[in-house]
Amino acid sequence: MHAMKCEICKKTIATTFLKKILGTYIKKGKKKHLICPECQSKLSKEEILNKL
Repeated sequence: MHAMKCEICKKTIATTFLKKILGTYIKKGKKKHLICPECQSKLSKEEILNKL
């Protein structure tokens, strides 16, 4: 499995011991984009969608 990276800051997103991501998926169109908790806390949903 490849490393999961944030779509905005390109930082590697940590996973739990059960291989679940510590981040959020934001849907834009038909594609889901992975966002790290830092970007999610700094930016609003509209700002995130504009940067994708």
